[in-house]
Order: sequence, then structure tokens, then C-alpha cells
Amino acid sequence: MKIAVAGKGGVGKTTVSGTLARALARNGHEVLALDADLNPMLGVSLGVGADETEAVLAARQAVADGDAEHAPTLEEIVDRFGADAPDGVRLVVASRLEVIDPGCMCCGVNPANLVRGLEHGERTVVCDLEAGLATLERLEPGHADVVLVVANPTAKSLDVARRAVELVAGIAEVVVVANRVSGDSDLELMRDVLGDRELVVIPEDPVIAEADREGSAPIDLDPDAPGVAAVVRLAERLSGAPVAA
Repeated sequence: MKIAVAGKGGVGKTTVSGTLARALARNGHEVLALDADLNPMLGVSLGVGADETEAVLAARQAVADGDAEHAPTLEEIVDRFGADAPDGVRLVVASRLEVIDPGCMCCGVNPANLVRGLEHGERTVVCDLEAGLATLERLEPGHADVVLVVANPTAKSLDVARRAVELVAGIAEVVVVANRVSGDSDLELMRDVLGDRELVVIPEDPVIAEADREGSAPIDLDPDAPGVAAVVRLAERLSGAPVAA
């Protein structure tokens, strides 16, 4: 299964991606977490930590600087430039390397190429896309099985979410994740924009806010916190089985 997580910058899609990847791994999935954001912070939400996340980026930058060998296939990128995260998740950062016609897979890798080219097979891929709609505009049938569109109850976030849903309709299953919901008025606002589409609701959660401040994974800070538990239930829904504690 290949899951892409999209939304406007700042809506919490990286937190959702990291928590979802950990929850799926606890359910026995072999999980590859792909950070395709231009501001790669998925490692922090996975519990790898800021230093290890920077180390993954440094490995890719070493290739660009000519200080490390190239990886000619996507699977070699996963093996050589990935990092192990808690619960057996494997983290790969697309990084900011963008080279036109490089004659080399790893130097020419970009978010769209990675989403398109990674074969999932028995593996579950959770991809934190770059903020906005650019990668979604290049998605074609088969590139992703599920697209999670993360939105907050704000006008700008909901406008991006509405357009994301329109772009992906017919290409993959679409699940709208209503994040940082404080009450019924937030849900009413979101339904006014998104219509009667089902919303997976993640409530406003001080544990998630604290994890952001500390640079830690919410699922490590408190796996029973309401916001974390909501993402765990989403993982159960996607995988069809309860997540182990």
C-alpha cells in the first residue's frame, strides 16, 4: 500500500505522516516513511530526532558534493541513504537535490519521481508530500493507493484541501483528515467548504503541541493522547487490523 499525505504547509501533515507510519509498523507492516517535503522534518515526527534527520540529509548532500558514491536505483537510495526509525520504520529523505537530466538516479531524484517509482509490494509506503498541490498535480493512477488530505479549520487550509480533493478524485482513494479540531463550529466550517465528504477528525491535542516544541514523536510522548489515538484509529482503518500497544 502506498499512502501519500498532502495539504497546505503548517496543517500538521508531517505529524500525521510520522504517527501513522509508527502505528502501521506496530501493526506488523514493513513501513518505508518517505519525506518528500522541501522542509524535511518527518524524522522528528517519527522519533528519529533532529540530529539524525540532518545526518540523512548530509548523506544525500555528500553525493551532490562528490564526496560519496551514487545510487543508481531507487531501492539503493532506500538502502544507502535511509535511516532506521523506531518500530522498524525506514526513513528516506528526498532532499532538495534537483538536477535536470543528471544521468544518475540519486542526483535526479525529486518528490514526484520517488512517489511514482517506489515499488511497495509487501511494504507500506507513507509519503509526506511537499506542501501545496505541486506533487498532486503530477500524480497518475497507480502512483498512490490512498491520498490523505490534511486540513485545519481555516479558510486558506480548506481552499488547498478542496482543490487537492478535486485533483486526486479518480486517481486514488481520498481521505480527508480534519486536524486540530476544537469543536462543532470547526467541523461546520470544514463541511461548508468540503461538502458532505466524510472527515477523519483529529482533535486539538496539547500532547502533539508539546511534542512539536520538544522535537519528539507524539506517539512516544503519550500514545493514548486524543490526537495520537485518532491517528492510530486511522492506521487501523487503513490496515484493517487493530494496532498493537
